[in-house]
Amino acid sequence: MKDGTLPDTRGAEPPRYFRAKVEVQRRIEQLGLGDTLPAERRLAEELGVSRTTLRKALAELSAEGVLRREHGSGTYIAPPKVVKVRQLTSLSEDFGVDGKKVDSRVLSCERVPADGAIQTVLELGRGASVYRVARLRIVDDEPLAIEVAHLRGPLRGLVSRLSQEASLYRALRVHYGRENASVEDTVETAVASPDEADLLGIATGHPLLMVHRLGRDADGVAVEWTRSVYRGDRFKFVARATAPARNPAPE
Repeated sequence: MKDGTLPDTRGAEPPRYFRAKVEVQRRIEQLGLGDTLPAERRLAEELGVSRTTLRKALAELSAEGVLRREHGSGTYIAPPKVVKVRQLTSLSEDFGVDGKKVDSRVLSCERVPADGAIQTVLELGRGASVYRVARLRIVDDEPLAIEVAHLRGPLRGLVSRLSQEASLYRALRVHYGRENASVEDTVETAVASPDEADLLGIATGHPLLMVHRLGRDADGVAVEWTRSVYRGDRFKFVARATAPARNPAPE
């Protein structure tokens, strides 16, 4: 609209796929975790919509983590999102409180020249190098996240240390005395690239939760810059803040 206001759509009919989505959600509420929905053809007939319309509704519910679609098997009610991505903790610590099994598959761990972007964010001089650690995070045998960390050195023997520890943060704390005192997380949405999709066992273009983390030690030195992508249907991000104490107003 020219005046910047949105058009009044209160009397408009919602799209057919959206009405189908709402009806599917209603049916899901009557089913249990792991139950299957009827076959597409039958469900489309019951809802009075085309299979194309139904697939759009099911695709949105899958992207939101409500459904899990398995080719050749069916459409299942998905389990709840598995973890809240928290600040100042690692994935291993997040899942440890729930008693889940957390594994890491190290994709690469090498010392590399810091490019311009890494030099800037980690406040390094020209010609500096960093340790680049790429890992696939696996929870209860399900690949759920890819983390690529750029770490300020020196970190001699990091490759062998990671073979002993599932948690990078624990390895840094136990073997190098390094721990984040503060972090800044930038959260965005993304879609899975072909390589990411292959590692996570999802379709290319699947929604992801992407978090860039800048970690600083107790002296305020930037020591970590990590890009993590999490399956958008399995994670949610939660940040908590406490208001500073206020001095009582003078009488």
